[in-house]
Amino acid sequence: MIVVLKQNPNPDQVEGLVNWLEGKGITIHRSIGENQTVFGLVGDTSALDIGLISALDIVEDVKRVAEPYKEANRKFHPEDTVIPIGNTTVGGGNLTLIAGPCSVESEEQMVGIAKAVKASGVTMIRGGAFKPRTSPYSFQGLGKQALEYLKVAKQETGLPIVTELMDISQLPLFDDVDVIQIGTRNMQNYDLLKAVGRQEKPVLLKRGMSSTYEEWLMSAEYIMSEGNPNVILCERGIRTFETYTRNTMDICAIPVLKKLTHLPIVIDPSHATGRYALVPSMAMAAVTAGCDGLLIEVHNDPQHALSDGAQSLRPDKFDILAKNLISLHNFTASLPPMQFD
Repeated sequence: MIVVLKQNPNPDQVEGLVNWLEGKGITIHRSIGENQTVFGLVGDTSALDIGLISALDIVEDVKRVAEPYKEANRKFHPEDTVIPIGNTTVGGGNLTLIAGPCSVESEEQMVGIAKAVKASGVTMIRGGAFKPRTSPYSFQGLGKQALEYLKVAKQETGLPIVTELMDISQLPLFDDVDVIQIGTRNMQNYDLLKAVGRQEKPVLLKRGMSSTYEEWLMSAEYIMSEGNPNVILCERGIRTFETYTRNTMDICAIPVLKKLTHLPIVIDPSHATGRYALVPSMAMAAVTAGCDGLLIEVHNDPQHALSDGAQSLRPDKFDILAKNLISLHNFTASLPPMQFD
C-alpha cells in the first residue's frame, strides 16, 4: 500500500500516523521528494481501512499495490534514484560510461586501458577478476591478483572499479572495489543477493539470460530488502532463438523499467551482441531510448584477449564511440519530454 501525503503536512499528525501504522506491524519506507512525500507500507495491509487513512487531513491519496516488489517499485519511490560513486553519480540524467576488458590479464594491460578510456570520458572502469565461464577449460580469471591490478589502475586514474562477485566467500577481497557486479548466472542466487544487500557498496545487477522484468526486479528487491538501496540494473541481452548474435538485446527494457522502477538502468551492448561491430549501433540506440549508462568492453589487443575478444573495441575505436555517445546524450536531453500515458 502507498500513502501519499499532502505538501507541508503537520509533523505531529505525520508522527501519529506512523506510530499507528507501526503499531499494526507495518514497516514504513519513506520517500521524501521535492514536492511530495510517499509512505510505502510493507507488511499485511489487507486489514487497513483505506477510507480511514484517506480521511486524514495530511493524506492526499492512498493506493494498494499489486506488484510483489515494493522497494524497487516506482510507486513507492516516484523520483529517480541517483547513486553517488567516487566523483560521479549514476542516474539523475547523467550518462555514465563504464569500460574496460572482459578479463584483467596483467597490470600493464589494465592500467593502459584505464588511462585510455578515462581520456575518452569514462567515469568507471570494469574488469573481470573472477570469471564464470560456460566451459571449465576456459580462462577463469586471475582472481585475487586481478583485484590488485584493478587497484593499481584505480590509483593511477582515480576511476572507481566495477567487477564481478561470484561467491560470498570472495566478499572480504572486495574492500577496494567500488561497485559489486552480480552476473547473469547469479541473478537468482538469493544468498549472494542477501549478502551484498547487507553491505554498503552499490550493486550492479545483471539480468538473467532468460529472466522476466518482474524476476529481475524481485532480485533487486532481495538486495534492497536487506538495507542496500543502491542497485543499478544492467540489461545484457536475453536468450532467444536467434543465433547470429550472442544474445538478443532487449531495448524495450529501458522504457519499461523506467516506468516500473526508480532504479538506474545501464546497458551492456558487448555481451548483448557478442560482436564488436554491432556494439556502436546498440550503444547509440540505448542512449536514444534513455538509458542511464553503458557498460562496454575495451581491450588493447582483442585478437589475443583471454576472453571475449570478439566483442571488445580497441581504445581508439571506443574513443570515437564515446564522443558520439556523449554528443547524442546531450542532444536527446535537450528535447522536450514525450508523454503518451
